[in-house]
Amino acid sequence: MSDKVNTKKNVISAEGLKKLEEQLQYLTTTRRAEIAEQIAIARGFGDLSENAEYDEAKNDQSKLEAQILDLENTIRTAVVIEDSDIKTDKVNVGTTVKVFDEELQEEFDYTIVGARESDPMNNKISNESPIGAALLGHKRNEVITVQTPGGEVKLKILKIRRQ
Repeated sequence: MSDKVNTKKNVISAEGLKKLEEQLQYLTTTRRAEIAEQIAIARGFGDLSENAEYDEAKNDQSKLEAQILDLENTIRTAVVIEDSDIKTDKVNVGTTVKVFDEELQEEFDYTIVGARESDPMNNKISNESPIGAALLGHKRNEVITVQTPGGEVKLKILKIRRQ
């Protein structure tokens, strides 16, 4: 049995990393203090064995600490993609790709981002999503076929640019 730690790198933009660091700062200062106060108040309600407020506050504390550990791990393993490192000769994380969906006969722009920054409603798709992963490494004018949960999609890459 191996005790190897998951060393997966998290690809992220400099802006995305800054947002994660701000979120971590908030959780480790303000939110921790709020939960500590909730625990202190709940302790004042008496017998801890039958104290629902205390149990809920302790559960909130456990969830918060797990979230903090996850953020710290993400930040520690982050690979920051700088704008100057983004090449537009092929699809990479940090590029925006204009594609033509052959079935729908429509053009779409997708910005390829790391998993932590994905926002499908704003066409920011993860490099780990079916379409994002399929586009990676391909060049302008190539047609790719993607297996999505909704079925097979054929996309022609029309343009690649920095986001």
